[in-house]
Amino acid sequence: MAKFIIEGQHPLKGTVRSQGAKNAATPILTATLLTNDKCLLRNVPRITDVENILKILQSLGSKIKWEDEHTITIFNRQVALTSLDKKLVSSMRSSILFIGPLLVRFKEFEIPEPGGCIIGARPIDTHLYALEKLGAKISRFNGYYKFERQDLDGSEIILPEFSVTATENVIMAASLAKGRTIVKLAAAEPHIQDLCVFLNKMGAKIKGIGTHTLIIDGVKKLSGTEHTIIPDQEEIGTLAVASALTKGKIEIKNIIPEYLEIILLKLSQIGVRFEIKKNSLFLNPSSELRSFTLQALPYPGFPTDLQAPFGVLATQCQGTSLIKDPLYEGRLGYIQELIKMGANAIIADPHRVIITGPTPLYGQEIRSLDLRAGASLVLAGLIARGQTTINEAQIIDRGYEKLDEKLNSLGARIKRIKD
Repeated sequence: MAKFIIEGQHPLKGTVRSQGAKNAATPILTATLLTNDKCLLRNVPRITDVENILKILQSLGSKIKWEDEHTITIFNRQVALTSLDKKLVSSMRSSILFIGPLLVRFKEFEIPEPGGCIIGARPIDTHLYALEKLGAKISRFNGYYKFERQDLDGSEIILPEFSVTATENVIMAASLAKGRTIVKLAAAEPHIQDLCVFLNKMGAKIKGIGTHTLIIDGVKKLSGTEHTIIPDQEEIGTLAVASALTKGKIEIKNIIPEYLEIILLKLSQIGVRFEIKKNSLFLNPSSELRSFTLQALPYPGFPTDLQAPFGVLATQCQGTSLIKDPLYEGRLGYIQELIKMGANAIIADPHRVIITGPTPLYGQEIRSLDLRAGASLVLAGLIARGQTTINEAQIIDRGYEKLDEKLNSLGARIKRIKD
């Protein structure tokens, strides 16, 4: 357990480098199970979710070595289910990404229901439907799922929803299935594209990358490879909002502009001043921030993981903003914490909030609630008058690598206290 003590109202200034994408690293790490050869991955973020994925891999028998701070080699020649850390699997949502690779390696296995942040109902029906279309037989009992299969055969699959992790699971399983798989209404987020690029480097045959229709021709074997994880668009967006809130002047290195288009468009509409030079995003102080309407949507729409940081930004915008997030009914929990700090916000229903600004925020003792909410409340603490205490701050470490240290390097004053 940890807490952050934040002294607010210090503008940010300086240069930081974005981390590797959490949502790309987790599926790519599990995808290394699809080969017996060694894989080398660069730009791997040192975050709790990655550490836990690696622990699960090690419990299966994976040989893992950190070559430097963000480079890792993984060797999965000898893996077995007998020592799978089921307790750790049940504690994190990302563990669902083991299903596709395990289905390829084993004809039968059991896995507990994945856990994760409490942001609303997150059923895995789409995963089960897609994998059954490939030939898996699935049953559920006492909080466990049992998977069985003979051969995995290509199929045409229309996903009932734009599920990111279901798309990733079916991509991984279909890469080594017999014949052709066509996935329609596939999610197309940058981290899914990165997974596809990684698998193609291993010898997979995936077409339609970046679109909502994927064509996957199964191969008999995948080989080891080297790969660099893409930058994290959620971290970049969070840091950009931090700069805008504090009227800061920062440079964020290591970006891929095409993956940030809708985020940068929204910042521009709000009045945030920035420019892109090569692979860096330069943010400058803005005189006035304008209210806005935002709706979280599947890529290339606005990412749900950045809805909360922009909710904090709305408290400092002139006028009334409307934020809609239809994906999870628990995503707006952070609003109650913002209201404690002085925000003028009304939760219209579980998916919509109305925020009027600008309003001063005041330091309070608040809770992280979930990963994205926790990071967003850190942003609120940066501009609050007085001292803000954020409890359960270790939740933020699930997706952000040393966020407190990174912000402190830019001039913030955040103290981490371990309980």
